[in-house]
This record gives sequence, C-alpha cells and structure tokens, in this order.
Amino acid sequence: MNEIANIVIIVLIILGAFLSLVAAYGVIRLPDIYTRNHAASKSATLGVMSILLGALLFFYVKDGFFNSRVLLGIIFIFMTSPVAGHLIARAAYNSGVELWDKSVQDDLKDAPHMKKTSSKEQS
Repeated sequence: MNEIANIVIIVLIILGAFLSLVAAYGVIRLPDIYTRNHAASKSATLGVMSILLGALLFFYVKDGFFNSRVLLGIIFIFMTSPVAGHLIARAAYNSGVELWDKSVQDDLKDAPHMKKTSSKEQS
C-alpha cells in the first residue's frame, strides 16, 4: 500500500509541476491578456492544487499527520483563482483592452449590458 501511495504522490507532484510550467510558458508566449489570463488562472490553479494535494498525501502517508491547513489552502485556491481570473478578464474588457487580431469571436460585443455610453449620453 505504501508503494502505491508513493506513486500517486509522485504523479501528483510531477503533474502539478508540469501544469505550473505550462502556465508560465503560456503567460510568456500567448498574444493577449485574455489568453494569458486563461493560462495563468486555469493551469496554475490545477498545478498548485496538485502539488498541495501531493504534499497533503505525503505527510499523511509518511507521518500519519493530516494537515487541515493544506486542505483549506486547496479549497481557497480552487475557489478564488478562477473567480479572480474572470474578474481580471472582465475588467480588461471593460477598460477597452483589444482582443488579439486573430480572435474568432467576441461574445460580449453585442451584449446589451456591455454597451459603452459616452459622457454626453450620461448627462
């Protein structure tokens, strides 16, 4: 049983490191803020969660110590990172940051709640 647990821990940590590397590469190489934000929020979230889960299992299997703080860290990352990524992308869109010129679709362009009003219309 201990060897199976070690293999699972190794796989989780290597997977987490790989996803974090993919996130870093995506942030460097992708063309606009929206795709970079996607790489940073999705891949990094899964990478950090995998590494923390591997650490949680490692200390539970090795020492029999269950650390609830690591579990709370996993839950916190799982809940906050995607929401933060969404809010950053929405703020960029509302600020007028242009999409990449090869983007195929802009779903928010014709949305009624996203219409920009000029200062003359507000007066």
